[in-house]
Amino acid sequence: MRLIKTKSKFLVAVTLLTLSITSFATFTARAEPFTALVVGDSISAAYGLREADGWVALAAQQLADQGFDVDFVNASISGDTTVGGLRRLPDALERFEPNLLVIELGGNDGLRGYPTDAMQQNLEDMATLAHNSGSRVLILGMMIPTNYGKAYLQRFSQAFVDAAANTDSELVPFLLEPIAQDRRYFQSDGIHPTLEAQSLMADHVMPALMKILKTEKALLQD
Repeated sequence: MRLIKTKSKFLVAVTLLTLSITSFATFTARAEPFTALVVGDSISAAYGLREADGWVALAAQQLADQGFDVDFVNASISGDTTVGGLRRLPDALERFEPNLLVIELGGNDGLRGYPTDAMQQNLEDMATLAHNSGSRVLILGMMIPTNYGKAYLQRFSQAFVDAAANTDSELVPFLLEPIAQDRRYFQSDGIHPTLEAQSLMADHVMPALMKILKTEKALLQD
């Protein structure tokens, strides 16, 4: 009888120790911040503004205010295309090891009249690279002026939808949707959003970001 009690106490102690170690390991792992890498063009680089006033920085602040521990790395470059983004993505994935890749590219492809099938393939290749590295992907779609022709416009906007669907990525179909119909939200060039537009863009992306964070069970800060 004494031997059985001793074994029972030993098993309980081992179980408690195992649970403690597991809990500590889980806590330690979750203490690491969730990293979001944004690869975009001038829209995400806050062209004409301070980067701290751009939609990316505002989205990061909103998440922090809600208690989410997320590190945003804004690797956006004005004038970039899906070709450039694909070219520099492997190094960025290796350097920053993101949990989430946000792709905001394609606008310059459209303005230059690049083939939409090539643009879509570049988006899909970027998403695949990210997925293979263990990252989730959010694609932010864009639209271009109507003077490019109805057929091209349709193929252009559909390319973002198809790229997201083909790679199991999240999608915001049109990043500028909240401001597109109001010219007051654009700088004098008629292309780049103003300071006042940035918070509207951040609000527009926030539901998709929240969905991904909740799915990934990102920790709330204390």
